[in-house]
Amino acid sequence: MQPSSIAGINRLPYNEKREIYNRSIPPELLDRFHLNPYLVDETGNDLLVINGPAGSNSVEMSLYHQIGFRDPILYGHFSDTLNGRIHILLYIMNDPEAIRFDVDRLEDGTATMFGTHKRNLEAEMGAMEAGLCPGQIRQGLHLASSARETFDEFIANLGHDRYFVEPLYYHNATIFERYGFAYQSGRKRMEKIHARFTDQGELLEKLDGSPFRSSAAANSIRLRSWAIHDGILGEAFTNVTMYKIIGKDAGINTAPGCKW
Repeated sequence: MQPSSIAGINRLPYNEKREIYNRSIPPELLDRFHLNPYLVDETGNDLLVINGPAGSNSVEMSLYHQIGFRDPILYGHFSDTLNGRIHILLYIMNDPEAIRFDVDRLEDGTATMFGTHKRNLEAEMGAMEAGLCPGQIRQGLHLASSARETFDEFIANLGHDRYFVEPLYYHNATIFERYGFAYQSGRKRMEKIHARFTDQGELLEKLDGSPFRSSAAANSIRLRSWAIHDGILGEAFTNVTMYKIIGKDAGINTAPGCKW
């Protein structure tokens, strides 16, 4: 009988564990990089790295398009919630052909936790000017719709009707809204943020034209996210948790009229 939790999957023999976690990878990703279903290269090197030991209720998985490349094309970190649901802690897709911005580390190699603990301001400035969002080291692969559909199916096959996600940045939450997610907590916070950027809200005067606080952020999800990342709220963007019910679109939009 197939397990219904990350902890249960992690208790399985490696090959069985790997086969189940493989199902969370969008098929379009394999097509894009001409990867075979076994996720090994032509000489048999494993392109999928799974860190989900027995006894753990979380898993980290990294899929590379080639051995030795610095960044995975897909990184996922999933865990069990206290009531047995699946929780996405982080999910990233990178275009390996796009320019890299070292927002994830300082010049001395110190990790920044994607800018949430420390910040590489020069790299962040380059990323923002290149059209990226906070936390992005490379341009994404534009496969969010496929990834959501694949993960919905993955969750359904584990016997669940919903799963949870923790948006790390403001723009993440608005993207999840567009893919049908609802809020377990933080919806009023999101609506308040929108109000503070509009209708003479007090954040407008803080858009002073400094590097991460362009006046254009008033009407841009991406640039708002940079301003929030820069501390314009006076506090970190936290305490927002969302969930997706399989087959249902929550129809939420906390930033009506605001363009990307």
